[in-house]
Amino acid sequence: MAQRAMGLLRRSLGLAASPAQRALSTSAAATAEVVAKEAKRKKKKNLFDVVQFLPGWGVGYKVAKTTWRDVSYQITKINLYKDGRHGKAWGIRYKAGVQAADAPIRISGVNKRGWKYIKESQKKLQDAPKVETPAVAA
Repeated sequence: MAQRAMGLLRRSLGLAASPAQRALSTSAAATAEVVAKEAKRKKKKNLFDVVQFLPGWGVGYKVAKTTWRDVSYQITKINLYKDGRHGKAWGIRYKAGVQAADAPIRISGVNKRGWKYIKESQKKLQDAPKVETPAVAA
């Protein structure tokens, strides 16, 4: 009730904000809203969230954690739990782009957030020249 009385008093005395000032204050509020939405962090993805849209659940593709430097895995096998968001994964480890192990090992931390897909992994496979076996002439 007191706020309404103050509003009537301001209007009667001509102390109310001009329409231009009101427009500025509403646009400032709108920009503050946009900044708040941008500041909201994007939720990081676990390994299965990253590879779920890749063909064959990412088998053959390279992935890495965002915090790792020069370490990645080429996925060879995935054991997915029923919910589709958790499971186990195995892969060949790469360090600085060079294969570090011959045999696939279990990838640690697949259910933790912060995984990324390495885009160059499939480009190299597609760009590699196909070796044709020469036909033996009889």
